[in-house]
Amino acid sequence: MKVLALTNLFPTAWDPLRASFNRQQFDRLGAYHDLDVMVAVDFRDRRRGPRGDAPALAHARASDFTFWYPPRIGRSLHGLAWYASLMAQRGAQLRRARYDLLLASWGYPDAVGTARLARRLGLPYVVKVHGSDLNVQAEQPLHRPQIAAALRGARAVIAVSDALAGKARALGVAPGRVHLLYNGVDGERFRPGDRAAARHALEIADDDPLVLYVGNLKPAKGCVDLLEAFPAVLAHHPRARLAFVGSGAAGATIARRAQQLGIAERVLLAGARPHEQLPLWMQAADLLSLPSHNEGVPNVVLEAMACGLPVVATRVGGIPEVLPEQAGLLVPAHDHDALGHALSDALQRGWSREAILAHAAGFRWEDNVRHLDRILRDAATPSP
Repeated sequence: MKVLALTNLFPTAWDPLRASFNRQQFDRLGAYHDLDVMVAVDFRDRRRGPRGDAPALAHARASDFTFWYPPRIGRSLHGLAWYASLMAQRGAQLRRARYDLLLASWGYPDAVGTARLARRLGLPYVVKVHGSDLNVQAEQPLHRPQIAAALRGARAVIAVSDALAGKARALGVAPGRVHLLYNGVDGERFRPGDRAAARHALEIADDDPLVLYVGNLKPAKGCVDLLEAFPAVLAHHPRARLAFVGSGAAGATIARRAQQLGIAERVLLAGARPHEQLPLWMQAADLLSLPSHNEGVPNVVLEAMACGLPVVATRVGGIPEVLPEQAGLLVPAHDHDALGHALSDALQRGWSREAILAHAAGFRWEDNVRHLDRILRDAATPSP
């Protein structure tokens, strides 16, 4: 088939590290279908200029358009603005392309704009939802009916967690059209490695317990909560270190608060790193922590387990679905005391790497894309 994927969740020159999970999935899907990916680039990012090179694709083709919208106000109009931006810049190209199916990846405004495009072109479409598009955006009174209508009009809705699948059904999507599809992991890249060699490469002492955070540095991801919990860890493990791999507005808050807590020398702000460098950090770490306030199923949790790493995370979204007790510990969101206790406990437990790896083996991109292919083929087939 000829498929067009439409999303803001994809790496571009303006955000080369964005949404590596979609890059991995869509590029593999390009081996099954003639796949174009059209990426919405925020006009503010466009104005700031490129920040690097987008990763090369082996099978799919990627292009972009500028998403123009009224900032601060008019957020309920973003679906219309997304569609208008796309049609103004790529409308003639889209009408000529003769696609068989549209695939929107993100609920708002992407799916809302894609639903308009599908009606304009007379095409079926599928929506993939990921987390805060339903956990946060769909809770907004002016966004909710738009998201619900876009999802109900789709031939299929793909949710990356069972929790999100339930939210899609609650928005009125027929249960038979909702599909659970966990993300996958690149097992060739994310696997156990030589811990001593990884630590040597990262200049981390062999005997320092290392807690790792990977992701955007923003409060909703729980990175500030993790810092607040860390003094309790140091009380039991004085040589422990906490490494933040990622960038974002909360980075300055973390640096300042670490100084105030007197633990700055035990905290490493490593900055954003390319996806291919993350296995080295995971191979060097003793555990990964992601104390998010809301989530779908974060790929970093799956990737950490594929490296044999235990995980301490919050009991939110789809995380409990993929993190069993043999692979990690769950705590309530926002609870610094529970988080500190769990981190200390996890650092001294005798985890079975074999058990963690056996569980992680259930999340493979090859299986994921085969399932996605079946969903898309069924969606493109006219109803009898």
